[in-house]
Amino acid sequence: MNSHRSLLDRLVRPTGGWKRKIVTLGLGLAMTGSWAVAQSVKPDTSRLVTGPVGVEARSIAAFDHADAARTRFGALEWRGGLVLTSPSSNFGGWSGLVLSPDGKSLLTVSDAGAWMKADLTYAKGRLAGLTNAKLGPLRAKDGKVLARRRDRDAESIVLENGSLDEGSVLVAFEQNDRIGRFPLTMKGLGAPAAYLAMPEEAKAMRMNGFETVAVLAGGDHKGAVVAIAENASRDGRQAAWIWTGDRPARFDIAGSGGFEVTDAKGLPDGSLVLLERRFRWAEGVKMRLSRVPAVAIKAGAVAPRETLLAADMGQEIDNMEGLAISTDARGETILTLISDDNFNRFLQRTVLLQFALQPVGTAAKPDETATAASAR
Repeated sequence: MNSHRSLLDRLVRPTGGWKRKIVTLGLGLAMTGSWAVAQSVKPDTSRLVTGPVGVEARSIAAFDHADAARTRFGALEWRGGLVLTSPSSNFGGWSGLVLSPDGKSLLTVSDAGAWMKADLTYAKGRLAGLTNAKLGPLRAKDGKVLARRRDRDAESIVLENGSLDEGSVLVAFEQNDRIGRFPLTMKGLGAPAAYLAMPEEAKAMRMNGFETVAVLAGGDHKGAVVAIAENASRDGRQAAWIWTGDRPARFDIAGSGGFEVTDAKGLPDGSLVLLERRFRWAEGVKMRLSRVPAVAIKAGAVAPRETLLAADMGQEIDNMEGLAISTDARGETILTLISDDNFNRFLQRTVLLQFALQPVGTAAKPDETATAASAR
């Protein structure tokens, strides 16, 4: 048996009985442990040197444990998945994700202060493998590797312009909350050229910091940067900001339903797709993908959200934290998700999942609605 396979794999990620209780307990301990414990298991990347890294990709045959033939989930069509493992101690904790526009390569950042770039392979339109992986450290403006743990907590990344070989990305950090603009070359991420102006609220955000950064891909505010705080307030609203100029303006997103936003990316129509996560001891981990309409993304607004997909431990999910949007050869909009294993390889996994967003009006069968998982 592969020594890197998690306990979740070994228990076949079941949905009922004592085995599910073990999985739920393990995930609960991993995801609700103290901040100090979480920090202690992260690798020290202050001496990390950029170079190739070995990564094994094992295909996920089906998304739903109970119905392997099912491919439609809410507004999304399942397009394959991978479980990624590596002997490198710096591999893991992936919290932000970006794909090249054609979906053939990826770049991800970890909350331990590392980045990984790799190529993706496909077979018959489905995600099949990962090759040519390279790992490196995130850097400060002076070009030095980030030395302090609180400075390394990268949570989201988005391509601002160009390509993954020659362009720039924005990276959002929490703890020391900031959003930096990093140049991209064939060698990987360089030192940040600048940081965006922060909202006044950022001074008090601490561990409820910037969990997402996105660039609007269409609509009236095309090109504008949006950032969202991780946790909702007591009234179920999540704080968000939009940069239509040099300064950020506040708006809110309603209807959290107890979910935390872990990433967001822009669709061509100007709307936002949110990746969300919820944990309860009685139900385990749940994942949700929602859409915020373009017309509601503006200063002072309270934006609604529409559920695209809801999933729980009956599906192949883990602690899903990173989201990317790309376009395949057929012109379909592809959503790719990556999980943060919290560097806890015995209980959690690094999972890469892909779905195709279906056109409006393409209805799922009654048992494939987006609410099916949340109703369990």
